[in-house]
Amino acid sequence: MDIGVLSEFFTDPVKFFLSLVDILIVSYLFYRILLLIKGTRAEQLLKGLLLLLIFSIGARYLHLEVVGWLMEKIWTMIFIALPVVFQPELRRGLEQLGRGSFFSTSLARWAEPGMVVDELLEAVSILSRSQIGALIVIERETGIEDFIESGIPLDAVVSSQLLVNLFIPRSPLHDGAVIIRNGRITRAACVLPLSDTPTLDKELGTRHRAGLGITEVSDALALVVSEETGSISLAWEGRLFRYLDDKSLREMLVQQLSRKDRRADVFRVLRWSSERQ
Repeated sequence: MDIGVLSEFFTDPVKFFLSLVDILIVSYLFYRILLLIKGTRAEQLLKGLLLLLIFSIGARYLHLEVVGWLMEKIWTMIFIALPVVFQPELRRGLEQLGRGSFFSTSLARWAEPGMVVDELLEAVSILSRSQIGALIVIERETGIEDFIESGIPLDAVVSSQLLVNLFIPRSPLHDGAVIIRNGRITRAACVLPLSDTPTLDKELGTRHRAGLGITEVSDALALVVSEETGSISLAWEGRLFRYLDDKSLREMLVQQLSRKDRRADVFRVLRWSSERQ
């Protein structure tokens, strides 16, 4: 350890402790911000900004005056455009801050999700075997009223029979998303925002992009059944987990809808992903 640091610790331990707390707070803030943008478009944009920063430092170090002047102008434009470019991530961060979940590792979830999960599993299993496309959204803390209002009111108990019938091809409500709020089917045929994440698999269609899109602007869960392959996917926080079996899907749904430590959720998902590879 540096002698200057040791001398500061012995001469003024209070100042040393406050400096340490200051560093830890800033480090934790950066950590939470990185978690917020991980797996989203902002992750690639941040890499681009870091490359520009390295280029700017190199131009200044090599005394490239014209390039340095040009980089200054570019940075001015970038700072003006940042709120627009990072709008989804800024919105999600402010929503988490308002819910009090930005600094916490847990999410408020349903206390008894078992019955709803059972009905969802049975429904998606039937839809998957029949290769009937479906999109089911489960609202959590962040309100998605704008998208709910685009659908047809139902206010029905969650049942596998009803869910399957809602997505039968050429039925009046099959096109769009079913949204579950407070353990009940609130609306059907809802229109959702499409994700424009550039890293998304090109073979994924509108249904998967809509399911991922709603999770990019809220903390909702989105269940997607592919019409082409019958595969089952689950999206949350801008991430899409594909080719799930009944066991994996049940674990994920129960974890996300019950009151459990979020770190355990992350470790379980990482372990499941490594087993699949």
